[in-house]
Formats: sequence, C-alpha cells, structure tokens
Amino acid sequence: MGRISGKRILMIIAPAKFRDEELFETRRVIEKQGGRVTLASSNGKPSTGMLGGEAVPDVKLSDVDPEDFDAVVFVGGGGSEVYFDDPTAHKVAKIAKGSGKAVCAICIAPSILANAGILEGKNATVWKGDKYVGLVKKGGAKYTGEPVTVDGQVITANGPTSAKKFGVAIVKALM
Repeated sequence: MGRISGKRILMIIAPAKFRDEELFETRRVIEKQGGRVTLASSNGKPSTGMLGGEAVPDVKLSDVDPEDFDAVVFVGGGGSEVYFDDPTAHKVAKIAKGSGKAVCAICIAPSILANAGILEGKNATVWKGDKYVGLVKKGGAKYTGEPVTVDGQVITANGPTSAKKFGVAIVKALM
C-alpha cells in the first residue's frame, strides 16, 4: 500500500507532442505511492510524445468531472499549447482549484493555469522561455525560476528534468 492509496489523479496530455518524461516519470512516482491515475486529452485518442512514447487516454477532457479527482495535473510539451486558451481546460482547472484540489502543471503548461486565472497572487515556475515566463507573470504569478514551486495547492515545475521532483511534490500535497 502506498502513502496516497485511494487518491485519484487526473493527468491531462496534449493530443500530440506531450513531453514523455513529464507524463511517464511523474505518473510512475504517483502510482508507486498508490495514487490512481486517469489520463485525459481533448480528443481522447492515442497520443505520441515528443520523444516517441505512446499514451492512450482513458477519457476525453470534455467528459471529465474535476470533482471526481484529488488532483489535476497538466503535462507539458510543445503540444500543450492547445490548452493555453482552451475553455474546457480552464474550466477543469478552475473547478479543481475552487474545490480545494491540487492543481498542478509542468514545463510550459503553467501557462494554462495562468490564462485560467489560477496563478493570481501565487508563486510559480515554468519552462524558462521568455514567452512562458511572460504568460505566468501576466497571469499574476510571482515567477520563482525554481525547478518545482509549491504554493498551497498549486504545484508548478519547469520541465522534464524536474518530472520526478514534481511527482514527489504532488504525492506530498495529497498525503
């Protein structure tokens, strides 16, 4: 039995070009501690990561009820830009935050949280590109530049090299 047995985690990937480590390493850490991961994407079809990994979503994002989960995790990678201005992704993040759930994003995906209004007044990190740092700041966050930043129930990470630490931070938030 893991430390977060019974906890349900929704991981949202892009329909293409998610970042492999950010899905697979983070998921491995969560599942090793007993978390139950449900994978979602906007089209619900199999997706290929930027490094060639394959992932088959369990559900379409539009069919998700964030109330059914203890945490919502947006996986980064170039493809995650499809969610930057996606009303369904923003709704899922807002409902999760409003219900006190952990709302998490890695790589460029914190930009989704910023655009959804989740990062207002929060400390956050993001992939170090000017575009993404700018989006996070525009969303009202204080950019930390750290590998992983935890501010209450909002957890952000800066990219694939932080995937394992990101997973550990999510597990700690759910304990």
